[in-house]
Amino acid sequence: MPFINLDDLTDKDKAVMEVNQLKLEVKLERWLTSKCCEEIKDYIQGGVEEDILVKGIAEDKNPFKEKGGCVIC
Repeated sequence: MPFINLDDLTDKDKAVMEVNQLKLEVKLERWLTSKCCEEIKDYIQGGVEEDILVKGIAEDKNPFKEKGGCVIC
């Protein structure tokens, strides 16, 4: 996609671009927020057993585990 400098466009060109964008957006299927939130919640709860953010990483598989401590005498 070519780069378009908006400063170089006329007001008419900007208006045409905006109308084209609005025509695209009006065709999009819209969903109720309440329905989307329920689907997202169900999806998250369905994968909670495999989610490492919920259950954590096993110590033997953790690449960021401290290899040794710092000892100050």
